[in-house]
Amino acid sequence: MNVLDLSRWQFGITTVYHFLFVPITIGLGFLVAGFETGWLRTGNDRWLRLTKFYGKLFLINFALGVVTGIVQEFQFGMNWSAYSRLVGNIFGAPLAIEALLAFFLESTFLGLWIFGWDRLPPKVHNACMWLAATGTLLSAYFILTANAWMQHPVGYVYNPKTHQDDLSSFAAVLFNPAQLAGFPHVIAGCFLTGGSLVAGVALWHLMRGRASGHNADSTDSADSAASAEAAAFRSALKAGGITAIAAAVVVVATGDIQGKLFTTRYQPMKMAAAEALYHTAKPAPFSLFTIGSLNGSHAIFSLDIPRILSFLATGNFSAQVQGIDNLQQQYAQIYGPGSYTPIIPVTYWSFRLMIGAGLLAALIALVALWATRKGRLPTSRVLLWGGIALPLLPLLGNTFGWIMTEMGRQPWLVYGQLKTAAGVSANSAGEVLTSLIIFTLLYGTLAVIEAGLMLKYIKAGLPGEPEPGAPTADQPLELVY
Repeated sequence: MNVLDLSRWQFGITTVYHFLFVPITIGLGFLVAGFETGWLRTGNDRWLRLTKFYGKLFLINFALGVVTGIVQEFQFGMNWSAYSRLVGNIFGAPLAIEALLAFFLESTFLGLWIFGWDRLPPKVHNACMWLAATGTLLSAYFILTANAWMQHPVGYVYNPKTHQDDLSSFAAVLFNPAQLAGFPHVIAGCFLTGGSLVAGVALWHLMRGRASGHNADSTDSADSAASAEAAAFRSALKAGGITAIAAAVVVVATGDIQGKLFTTRYQPMKMAAAEALYHTAKPAPFSLFTIGSLNGSHAIFSLDIPRILSFLATGNFSAQVQGIDNLQQQYAQIYGPGSYTPIIPVTYWSFRLMIGAGLLAALIALVALWATRKGRLPTSRVLLWGGIALPLLPLLGNTFGWIMTEMGRQPWLVYGQLKTAAGVSANSAGEVLTSLIIFTLLYGTLAVIEAGLMLKYIKAGLPGEPEPGAPTADQPLELVY
């Protein structure tokens, strides 16, 4: 493998790994804040216990998200220095604001929330978590602003003397059409992830009998504690399940809007590649299943639904959708000789796996809510395994979505301006391979730590109920390693 391929693999691995933690912290942060608000409004200790239980899971993922995210910024200079020199005047602005404003907002108020249980008034303490959760949204907005500019560069002028892009309109960068179309879709996916995690963990506890409240050999006090835990996890399942289902609906709606208003208009090659549409068609069919050549240059067999792609792309069942081969000819005339076609099998299947993982997560959440309605306790092993898979499915959907988004715009690093091959640093293959191996081993170690901590605190269940007359929130959250 050459330097370009190794650099792309390294950035892809570290980015996908980092983004496993981002949607969990964004979605789960708001749910934890909601649980604490429920405790303040009702005085019911089940909400306090859920706050502390899921708060620990939130803190684990927040910490690992910070650690893995730091690596990303170094790679821009180390692996993609030609890109950084060209666009640093623009790309650096939203990243700097994210670090100076959003990250400090979330980290400061999260610190107050962790250590302020016995020091802050309850409402102020709860407000700290709401502000920390809002900070994660702001962080996401500014980081996605930088990515949106790579998808659709606006608000800049090229300076031929410095060979750099200079910022001409920061408002244009902040309100880029790619950003306005993509940000709601990404955030909806985050809430789907957070809701699925809450619901999946709660369902596992209910079905494994830890919180069933039925044990013939237990004492009355133990039965009472188990019943209280079951009631708490039922509330968590309901909150997480409803969040996941509602978020899935928003994911579908925003994805449809993104496809119509941005992808079809500004990145038609990505739309064509996602559907393996090789020739311009009017109307265009939607491909349910396509078998292509090994090099992805043409389709061998395709199972299609007539006219559906025309509607998905434009909102008109009779509209024309441009094909891969026709766009390749256009781009060659505009940008010069070369291939402007992404890897079709990767773009095609990542798009479908993204949709399938998200819809399956919503379906499991819906079945779980139905199966546990009115105090029922299901015993189906299929549903139990579905509950275990539930937190993982949105993570897979997010991953495949980003693979489709980034791979589908190839060969462009900055769409229409800078090709990926032109943005790589002049490193040796050995240097990049060494760092790739180190990062992979390091991230593998962090994955073991993450899984161990999550399983430890999930299995531990809810913190014990406070003793009668004792303070209900007098200890800060702690993680014991």
